[in-house]
Amino acid sequence: MGDAMEVDTPTVARLTAVAKGKAKITAPSKSVPWVEKYRPTSLADVAAHKDIIDTIDRLTGENRLPHLLLYGPPGTGKTSTILAVARKLYGSQFQNMILELNASDDRGIDVVRQQIQDFASTQSISFGAKGNVKLVILDEADAMTKDAQFALRRIIEKYTKNTRFCLICNYVSKIIPALQSRCTRFRFAPLSVENVTGRLQYIIREEGLDATESGLAAIVRLSNGDMRKALNVLQSTHMAYPHITEEAVYLCTGSPFPKDIEQIAYWLLNESFHKAVSCILSLLQILCDCHFVFNDFTLCFASLVIQITFLMNLKGSAKIEMEAET
Repeated sequence: MGDAMEVDTPTVARLTAVAKGKAKITAPSKSVPWVEKYRPTSLADVAAHKDIIDTIDRLTGENRLPHLLLYGPPGTGKTSTILAVARKLYGSQFQNMILELNASDDRGIDVVRQQIQDFASTQSISFGAKGNVKLVILDEADAMTKDAQFALRRIIEKYTKNTRFCLICNYVSKIIPALQSRCTRFRFAPLSVENVTGRLQYIIREEGLDATESGLAAIVRLSNGDMRKALNVLQSTHMAYPHITEEAVYLCTGSPFPKDIEQIAYWLLNESFHKAVSCILSLLQILCDCHFVFNDFTLCFASLVIQITFLMNLKGSAKIEMEAET
């Protein structure tokens, strides 16, 4: 690059054709969140975690379902798995045999003493269910207060004969040991690229979407193993743009474009300090004007720095030459 270095127009500024082609908002009947529309209804439909699914399926088949503690990052299938288990157990009596609560909203001790205890203490007389053991599902249980968790421990001990409890959380460390010890624990890891890609391809076919391979890859990359996030990004991009391309995905989510991040890395590695700072500030100003989220930008850039550092240590090189696309 010469002395008179120019700042390339960032990717977002080259998207006028995409931005002008926004699609009309779909009809209300078609605006059902795809997270719910395509939620698995059976254990066989769950996209990943086959070992966990097979174990739970075997336990339910043998009528030996224990109390469960499902934990892991968001969007990895925890809630979908236990709801599929409930449908298998109760069939048409599904609504009568389960109590589903979001503990982040109702997390106090009063909820445990009233709603949960009232539900657990009553005997089930529902006909058509495969078993008479009811199920309490506590989503986001790590948001419960410590007092509520201790109260829940006593209720679990008291009503184990006729009720099973399933605790779902992101951070198992926030669940008191007394509750953890009473549950069989399963960790749901982030979904693999193959699992997310396969599910998205199925939905794209079902919805008849016009999606490019680069657009699909961008959604998978941004979701980072979170299927819920992937479906939300896919649906929102479809509602905003007629074609699901890489540019449309990044513009819809407000995430920085990889090319712009690589351009900054190139300047930092290969140009003088003053030139690099000048060009970076100019580029960041353009991105801020386009309403990009700066926190997302710093996270993406930090990830790239880690990759570069790893390569430098691996190759023992003092400098990595990067070819920025112009």
